[in-house]
Amino acid sequence: MAAAVSDQAVMTQSNSRAATSGAVDMAHIDVVAPNLKKRLSGVTSTIVQLVPVQSRDIGIAVVGPGLPDSLPRMRWWQLPLLFRRPASKRPRIWHARRNTEMAAGIVLRHLLRAPIRLVFTSAAQRDHKPFTKWLIRRMDGVIATSRLSGGFLEVPHTVVMHGVDLEKFHPAREPDDEFTAAGLPGKFAIGCFGRVRHSKGTDLFVDAMIALLPAHPEWTAVITGRVTAEHKGFADELRQRIDAAGLSDRILLLGEVDDVAVWYRRVSLYVAPSRNEGFGLTPLEAMASRTAVVASDAGSYSEIVTPGRTGAVVAAGDGAALREAIRPYLGDPVLADAHGAAGLEDVAHRFRLENEAAGLRKVYELVWAKG
Repeated sequence: MAAAVSDQAVMTQSNSRAATSGAVDMAHIDVVAPNLKKRLSGVTSTIVQLVPVQSRDIGIAVVGPGLPDSLPRMRWWQLPLLFRRPASKRPRIWHARRNTEMAAGIVLRHLLRAPIRLVFTSAAQRDHKPFTKWLIRRMDGVIATSRLSGGFLEVPHTVVMHGVDLEKFHPAREPDDEFTAAGLPGKFAIGCFGRVRHSKGTDLFVDAMIALLPAHPEWTAVITGRVTAEHKGFADELRQRIDAAGLSDRILLLGEVDDVAVWYRRVSLYVAPSRNEGFGLTPLEAMASRTAVVASDAGSYSEIVTPGRTGAVVAAGDGAALREAIRPYLGDPVLADAHGAAGLEDVAHRFRLENEAAGLRKVYELVWAKG
């Protein structure tokens, strides 16, 4: 009896503290989505977009650094509450997306005996290292973000492809969404967004623009994205190539921008030239903005873009193929517009965030059904 009273007192104290600190009431949280990496990444972006949608249907909270306070948040001091089941009496699900998060879940469950179940989402499109395979084998449920990434898993899994936020990424609605609002030369724009580095194929895009833009004076190329210290030399070399070609006013490296979403709306063609990728959200963000896409076959791009309907797909790292896939759009902006319209229709049907949330919920239910 005393123990029960003590537990009730702890819960009451915790709930009171949660109410005054912006933390969630853990009694109503059935899923925890950890983000154990401070620096922004594609995984972080996925969590930020997806959790608000999931929270409409299920009690879910995030934990970790680098996440906005607008998300339902579990605070570190609430970790002891993971050793009590929520009001639903089901074991909480710890939904990991990185090795560190799988390892933390294993420690919580197997060493500290927390009544939780472990789910992992894999976006990697390569053979996993032995330690990662060991971690994955200890998960109760495994999700692949594409058929390709699923092919590298050696355990049963479910494919649940990422969705895109159709409220944030949408077609042009107002004058600021038009390319003319940018005050840049030309009538049409072609974009390449994301971190500027070799693995992202930024150099392949620049080379294609140097070859194509002289014959298409109505087009301007826009590159946005962070240049880290490690890749400054790479970016400087790109600027030198552009200057040497006399195209510094038509191939623009803007660096990080406050709102990349508006740039998806301003460009008529988006290019995703990555040499390698995890899942790769940028083609979805472009398609949701009613923009045609030319992409490499890195990541999940070939499962997102439909050649001849929403864009074109070429072999990763093949600069000549990338250039020739872009060429028809520069010569025929009407083609870009048509493929952009088809891309928007496709995303609205196949890649809504609600679709992804529903797919994850099915996996959670399967895990809970195991007991």
